[in-house]
Amino acid sequence: MGLNKKSVDDINVKGKKVLVRCDFNVPLKDGKITDENRLVAALPTIKKLIADGGKVILCSHLGKPKGEPKPEMSLAPVAKRLSELLGQEVKFAPDNEVVGPNAKAAVEAMKDGEVVLLENTRYRAEETKNGEAFSKELASLCDVFVNDAFGTAHRAHCSNVGVTQFVDTCAVGYLMQKEIDFLGNAVNNPTRPFVAILGGAKVADKLNVISNLLEKCDTLIIGGGMAFTFLKAKGYEVGTSLVDDTKIDYCKEMMEKAEKLGKKLLLPIDTVAGDSFPSPIDAEIEVVAVAADAMPSDKMGLDIGPKTAELYAEAVKSAKTVVWNGPMGVFENPVLAKGTIAVAKSLAETDAITIIGGGDSAAAVNQLGYGDKMTHISTGGGASLEFLEGKELPGVAAADDK
Repeated sequence: MGLNKKSVDDINVKGKKVLVRCDFNVPLKDGKITDENRLVAALPTIKKLIADGGKVILCSHLGKPKGEPKPEMSLAPVAKRLSELLGQEVKFAPDNEVVGPNAKAAVEAMKDGEVVLLENTRYRAEETKNGEAFSKELASLCDVFVNDAFGTAHRAHCSNVGVTQFVDTCAVGYLMQKEIDFLGNAVNNPTRPFVAILGGAKVADKLNVISNLLEKCDTLIIGGGMAFTFLKAKGYEVGTSLVDDTKIDYCKEMMEKAEKLGKKLLLPIDTVAGDSFPSPIDAEIEVVAVAADAMPSDKMGLDIGPKTAELYAEAVKSAKTVVWNGPMGVFENPVLAKGTIAVAKSLAETDAITIIGGGDSAAAVNQLGYGDKMTHISTGGGASLEFLEGKELPGVAAADDK
């Protein structure tokens, strides 16, 4: 797929009205923003467009108002906090129909380098259905469109895809560019050896990812709950561990595929087992070897064991590119987080390009304080998974090619 997109560095916005789709979907509590990472991440693109003399019109969704105005999901607090972060006013245009009289008047009055924020795009029912009328209204405000919201790139909505049909120049912002450069190109054109690590609970969530990465990587490492379906497919006793019996044949196929393609597929060689999940933090656990009948039939595997953690860390050492998506165990419980911590640590210590594919892995890496040691941490959960599946993302495809 063509991933050479026009970026904010390739366009001239002086004196032009630029509509920027950002990801301001921040958590709010009593009208206060409790985590402003997404606002901070959007600043470089916004500052660049201000510096170039554009009239910067920002838009985003927040939460799921389901197509009607819900004051508790208004972007007003975002405008206030963004003004402080940017050191200049971000004028909020309160409008229940998003592109209404207030928005139009605010945009009309703009001078070069000024910033306006529109109301939550999901106040409009058409937004998530990619309705043409709303796309045209958004487009009517601007001369240039910039998409910097990777988190919604796997969905075709008015504010990220529909609008591009009615605007001549459509580019991606710095955040989107980074995701395309790292996630898209790491998978399509990696520096080898390329090691992919997949975890998480269910095989079903990662079917296409497993299959696509087997074709692209040199070594595929499987951990988390999904490993037990593979282990059962090998004929091992897995006790009461999480298993998707409908996917056993699929796991067999994938192991055959790995062999046929000459790829290494690594599975746990020992596991940390306990009586049940969720078990209390101080519940009894034991390390069990993974073999035909090593696992007690009344226990469940809740994390990779120390030997497996060592094996996986060893595989990372020789890699030049590593992509990781999904924890190795029940990471929320400190006793069962050791496997995930060991993998995160091995990524933090390698010189390889390390890419964390959003979701739980991103949270784990950040919580453990390894965030700044990673080359790239994806900002989108669902979007990064679809990128790893080799799918074309509508929000990326909609931008102009260079």
